[in-house]
Amino acid sequence: MTNQKIRTTYTISLVILDAILISVAFILAYQLRLWIPWPEELANPIPIAGYTGLILVQVISIIAVLFFYRQYYIPRAVSRVDQFYYIFAAVSIGTLMAVAISTFIFKGDEVIRDYPRAMIIYAWVLTIVLLLIGRVFHQLARAGLRRRYGIGEDRLLVIGTGDMAQVVVQRILWSPQLGYKLIGIVNGDDKKELLGVPVLGKPEDLPTLIEQHAIDEVIIAMPEKGHRETVRVISYCERGRVSIKTFPDIFQFVTSEATIDDLGGLPLLTVRDFALRGYMLIFKRWIDFLVSAFGLIFLSPLMLLVALAIKLESPGPVFFVQERMGLDGKPFLMIKFRSMRSDAEKDGPGWTTDDDPRQTKLGKLIRRIEVDELPNLINVFIGEMSLVGPRPEQAHYVAQFRKIVPRYMDRHRDKGGMTGWAQINGLRGDTSINERTKFDLWYSENWSVLLDVKIILRTIWQIVDRKNGQRSPESTSTVAELKVAPPQDNGVAARQSEPSVPSSRITQSKS
Repeated sequence: MTNQKIRTTYTISLVILDAILISVAFILAYQLRLWIPWPEELANPIPIAGYTGLILVQVISIIAVLFFYRQYYIPRAVSRVDQFYYIFAAVSIGTLMAVAISTFIFKGDEVIRDYPRAMIIYAWVLTIVLLLIGRVFHQLARAGLRRRYGIGEDRLLVIGTGDMAQVVVQRILWSPQLGYKLIGIVNGDDKKELLGVPVLGKPEDLPTLIEQHAIDEVIIAMPEKGHRETVRVISYCERGRVSIKTFPDIFQFVTSEATIDDLGGLPLLTVRDFALRGYMLIFKRWIDFLVSAFGLIFLSPLMLLVALAIKLESPGPVFFVQERMGLDGKPFLMIKFRSMRSDAEKDGPGWTTDDDPRQTKLGKLIRRIEVDELPNLINVFIGEMSLVGPRPEQAHYVAQFRKIVPRYMDRHRDKGGMTGWAQINGLRGDTSINERTKFDLWYSENWSVLLDVKIILRTIWQIVDRKNGQRSPESTSTVAELKVAPPQDNGVAARQSEPSVPSSRITQSKS
């Protein structure tokens, strides 16, 4: 069976599963109404068989809205936040549609006349819960079949050489749930492998490689080569029966949807704009204030224990305070728990590694589980940072990055965040500052409350699932691919995360 037929089978099975679960939710709602005398005891209840027509209308209405929201398109990656949003919306709209249609179809019928309102609420809640549970089991079943029997697994080639190709390969390796079996990489370099994945040949070898390895899909991630080279590679791929997907570096043009404004009758095309403005800034600030206040109260016992443990384990301050660049490039003091010895800088600044001997035993633990970042909530509470936003950098690096990285200073139009869109996409530690900046700008231009919620939830998940979330060095500065000098010591104490970059980790910047 081809993968296309497998996906069609999965879609049909999901529709059938949803129809069954919506019906079960309605029946359970009926039973709950009989068991719970709210708002009053139900007198002379109609048998469940009398609601058959209503159940059918409910099933059709909700499934129709789910189709409209493309919830029967089987995606490779599933966002639980998006999934909840669309199911919540589909069930809510579908339930209202079902009631309206039933009122018209069964007008004057005692079934609709005596339709308990409490039963509508029960059915609405139960349908949302059951559909969410059903989708989780459906996804687990697909993953199990793919893992055990290879059913639905696509054999993949990645074509590319630059930072974008590395990001794509890294994401595929980290995300087995995407359903890809990465066979190899195709590029024009002399490298034998990239991130442990073998380089199989050059673009000219694609027809042979596609046939030899029974490739199902090809992802082209080579934006630096330009349009002409991409078209040439596509022509090689077209000689085999494969799906072709490109990963264009759209960030080099614009990172948001273009809009047309009017200037006295002259059309103006806006290609750079920021979503956070006006009342949305106030709204986000209130969210930051309320969540950080709740977090400081709720987490205060844990933070107190960590502070006491730091004080008991080693001499020195509890907090590590360092100047970072915030909104509009203005400096502020970012607060973290100290995770290194107080004399860590006696021989000069140094890059912090996972096995750095300057770290205390407790410091290693709190860094591994990200507890050292909790004092950032103080910065959020007083308005210097946000829960979500670009990670703030040191002024020394900002001064150099702005000369090398296009649009680098645009990321300072938002407050620095405890976590960000770049970080949850694997761009942390020794990753490209160019790519990280592009992701930061995309966030700024596409901000929404739902996006912030998604980033926070994925951050929490990556902390729990350490396999897919790697901790960056104590400084968020990514200088591995830029020729920048370490900061000069100006006498400020506790500069434990101002790294001097080993020469082996410095390469030419790709700006």
